[in-house]
Amino acid sequence: MRSMLVNYSSSGSEEESEDVAGHNRKRQRPTGKDVSPPLRKRECTGGKSGMETSERVEGAVEKRESSSCQAVSRLPLPASLLNMFQDSEEQHVDDCLQHGGRLRSFQHERGNWATYVYLPYEPDDVFLELLDELRVGAEAQGVILTLAEEFHVSVSRTVVLRHHWIQPFVQSLRKGLAQCRSFICLADKLKVYTNDERTRTFLGMEVSTGCTQLLEAAKRVDETMDEFNLGTFYKDPSFHVSLAWCVGDLAEKLQGACLSEMQSLVDGHEDGPFQIRLNCKELRCKTGNKVFLFPLQ
Repeated sequence: MRSMLVNYSSSGSEEESEDVAGHNRKRQRPTGKDVSPPLRKRECTGGKSGMETSERVEGAVEKRESSSCQAVSRLPLPASLLNMFQDSEEQHVDDCLQHGGRLRSFQHERGNWATYVYLPYEPDDVFLELLDELRVGAEAQGVILTLAEEFHVSVSRTVVLRHHWIQPFVQSLRKGLAQCRSFICLADKLKVYTNDERTRTFLGMEVSTGCTQLLEAAKRVDETMDEFNLGTFYKDPSFHVSLAWCVGDLAEKLQGACLSEMQSLVDGHEDGPFQIRLNCKELRCKTGNKVFLFPLQ
């Protein structure tokens, strides 16, 4: 019977059967498969105007991105930012030709400050005229001297002070020198000196009056030097004002006849024997480019 019904079914029943079967097939499609139309067809569903709108949006985005990149490339970093992270261990190379041929007594290192304590001397015109005469006299003996840039009497060696030590070092000096009284120094005799490394020779004028007070000041300074494990002053110091210098050890060449001739210029000054007079009312400490003052009583 079943086969007969199938064989003699009407065209209407066949269409109904196909509709039911089709409907069942749609319901039985696996959910894991992508049954959506291809991407190209979906993009075109909006028609030509939809495609043009999409292209305009994409073009505008690309244009903005390109403009942004160009704007960034036109803005270089400031030099202050480029230099702020330089290697802190960068080596410093000294050029002695930039310092009249002078060589450092110790290696330059970042954070190290050359430091010394001294009594200042402010030169007058008479002193500067005499100094020029002494320079000419030494040149006549074959020694080329360079005049000092500033004049003082040292009461300490030049030592290396770390930057973070400066404040406590100065405080210690101030405490130690608080009881020192002002005094007068006189210097009138020329003498030849060399530095510890014998890389430079100096023409100085030795102090003849005020040495006791200078020794007391040097003793107070040495107490601070000991506190910071730094070098103390010379055991038998010759206090003096350095007048001029030259590169190398030329002490022997400056001694003897050359020194005697220059001393005669000092003693035979038109206003009488010349003396450097220091009215010692304050001591100073120079560390790097900083200068600290210590008034005396």
